[in-house]
Amino acid sequence: MALSDLLYPDNPKRKQELIQLHQELLDCMSTNFHATNELVGVLNKHLGCTITPVEMRESSTVKENCEIIIQVMSEIQHQVQKIDSDMKEKLEPVLYQKLYDIKEPELEKIAIAQRVFSIILGEATSTAAMVAIKLLGSNFLTLTVSKLIGLLVAIGTSVLGGVSITIIGLGLEMILHAILGAVERSQLLTAVRSYEKHLAEFKAASEKYQRAIHEVTSSVRQQVQ
Repeated sequence: MALSDLLYPDNPKRKQELIQLHQELLDCMSTNFHATNELVGVLNKHLGCTITPVEMRESSTVKENCEIIIQVMSEIQHQVQKIDSDMKEKLEPVLYQKLYDIKEPELEKIAIAQRVFSIILGEATSTAAMVAIKLLGSNFLTLTVSKLIGLLVAIGTSVLGGVSITIIGLGLEMILHAILGAVERSQLLTAVRSYEKHLAEFKAASEKYQRAIHEVTSSVRQQVQ
């Protein structure tokens, strides 16, 4: 009896479910890599950062690719935190609070931020200030990135974390062979269902992450036109 028959004995049509699950994860991760690199490009060009872009590694496992993107996302977090620290250090408390006041016009916030960047960078464009305000004034740092990193950790340590991202082309049986060593056969279906839950949450968090980045990058394009 095939391994997939042991996993789904009552429904042959569900034999493709695990492959689809794995492919959905890879598609979502690939989009996140692309969006992250877009933001890295903006930060490097306009804010003087030196973050190295990343790529998915086809020869690596899901976990290893999760670790790659977590590293660059953590660096982005660090840079945004540094921007916030610089603003707090160099601005009067009243002006610093204005940066986070939702009632304050964005143009005023940009003008305030530009003063600080002029000191830090020697010369600052309104684009640099706008990028900083977009990142500081949203939930990008406190919620979006932190949530996504947590889910990437969960996926990386899950039952499919040790599977190579290229194994999808080898078929369902190979995927099952790869993960049977991680759990007992009786626990496999439960583990896959748990993985599905992680993936659903991951896809939702990824959409928010990608929207946040798109807001920044589209604003930059409008600014430089």
